[in-house]
Amino acid sequence: MTSTLPETTTTEWIAAATAVGEHLLDGVADRDRTGELSTSAYDLLRSSGLSRALVPVEFGGGGATHRQMGQILRELGRHDPSTAVAFAMHSHLVAAQVWRHRHGIDARPVFEKVTAGAILVSTGASDWVDSNGSAVRVDGGYRVSARKAPASGCELGAVAVTSIRWEDAPDGPQVLHVAVPFAAPGVSIEKTWDTLGLRASGSHTVVFEDVFVPDAAISLIRPAGVWPPILNVVMGAAMPLVMAAYLGIADRAVELVTDLVAGRSEAHTLSLAGEMMNSYTTATDLIDAMFSASDNLNFANTDEHAARTLSRKTVAADALVATVRLAIETVGGAGYSRGCPLEMWYRDMHGCLFHPLPRAKQTRFTGQVLLGHAPQG
Repeated sequence: MTSTLPETTTTEWIAAATAVGEHLLDGVADRDRTGELSTSAYDLLRSSGLSRALVPVEFGGGGATHRQMGQILRELGRHDPSTAVAFAMHSHLVAAQVWRHRHGIDARPVFEKVTAGAILVSTGASDWVDSNGSAVRVDGGYRVSARKAPASGCELGAVAVTSIRWEDAPDGPQVLHVAVPFAAPGVSIEKTWDTLGLRASGSHTVVFEDVFVPDAAISLIRPAGVWPPILNVVMGAAMPLVMAAYLGIADRAVELVTDLVAGRSEAHTLSLAGEMMNSYTTATDLIDAMFSASDNLNFANTDEHAARTLSRKTVAADALVATVRLAIETVGGAGYSRGCPLEMWYRDMHGCLFHPLPRAKQTRFTGQVLLGHAPQG
């Protein structure tokens, strides 16, 4: 791998992702067993330029489009699902900053950190509208304490992008959106990630114990419990990228099934293969539609855009899980064996169900927006 960025064509971005994926491929099964994050993965993601691919060229990045970043993640997902999904967490935070930049908001400080090699870590799944933790106002900032999980890739992260609940704010409970360096005193990691799938994503718990957060590190203070427009931006930027990583798993599952059952003509095999392709096509088309609606991170910050994105995410997630389930059924008993990668991919694929918003919350959110209510998330 070299330190030079590839040309910003889709073919060359995918080639860079393929090169990283092929370096990681041999260790995927071992890391699935041990649950250990690949440290070399992040070295490769930096040296290949992929970690800064989304950063605009004028800030030292690769100038990749939103869709191209999705194709990078999809290609990584074909090789190493845990690394792809963890890397999607970094990528979606960069994408949100690109949205801000496109809408006249200064994102230079974050871009500079990323181009210097920083990996951003999101704790968004445990923050959300109400957030958690505690903040106390002090001179020049806040003292914060919290436990945030899951935080994918946190062992190798440079900056945690998180939020903290400020219960005793003068105007009622507030939420602070903050960026905290992992090197800050009081920040630690507890290795709590022990799961069905995506076992090597390093999605452990980040612990903040009386950490000082200066005012300059706070990007937003908002009322707790009220849906904030910033989450519309996060959903529109993040969900296409996250789901693209999972789509890469489905790509490999369909390819493997095609190879394993080639030439078979039993009626049930043909029917199962056709049903698998229905689910796969549904997921592929929905994720493609998410990128089209994103308009290369120029989408409008509206509840309606977020609701449509989240609806597509839920249906795509169901279709992706069904794709790998049907892949196993199509292959037959061999697909149920741990000697076949379909077993691991099926476990990994279930992770897509838990990204915001899970089905029950998404349907309520979309229903609220459709019927003119303020969404609650």
